[in-house]
Amino acid sequence: MAENDIELDVEQIKKLLPHRPPMLLVERLSHITPMEGATGWKAVSINEPHFQGHFPDYAVMPGVLIVEAMAQTAGALVVHSLGFAREKRIVYFMTIEKARFRKPVLPGSLLRMPVKALRRRGPVWRFEGQAFVGEQLCAEAEFSAMIHDGADEAGSE
Repeated sequence: MAENDIELDVEQIKKLLPHRPPMLLVERLSHITPMEGATGWKAVSINEPHFQGHFPDYAVMPGVLIVEAMAQTAGALVVHSLGFAREKRIVYFMTIEKARFRKPVLPGSLLRMPVKALRRRGPVWRFEGQAFVGEQLCAEAEFSAMIHDGADEAGSE
C-alpha cells in the first residue's frame, strides 16, 4: 500500500495532535504524501458549541475555525511525516496570510481540506490550504507553524 493510500482516523489523529473536542477540528486524514501534503476531513455538526452564538438564526462555521482546521490538518501531516506520534510535540501557529472566505460553511456539511507544504526551515513549516464543501471552494489561506518539543513544557505551569 502506498503511503498516500493510508488514511488516519480520529483516534490516530489524537495521537498526533494535542487537541481534543471541541477544539479537535479534523476527524480524518487522507491522500497523505509525507512532508508534502494531505487532505483533512471534518463533518460539521449543529451540535458544536460555537453554533449557539455564531449565529443563532443562521448557523455558520466561523472562518477562524476553518483556518484552524486546515492548520490542524497540516500539523497532523507534519507530526505523522516526522514520526513524532509517540513524542510530546506541539504545533504552534505563527502566521496566517492571504485568508479568503468565499462561501459559508453550514452544519451538515462535509469539509474537505487539502493542504500543501510550501517550504520548511528547521522546525518552521509554511503551508497553503483550502476548504471545500463538495467542489465549492469555501476558504483558503497560507499559514506557518512551528513544531515545538512539548517535553520541556512539562511542569512549567
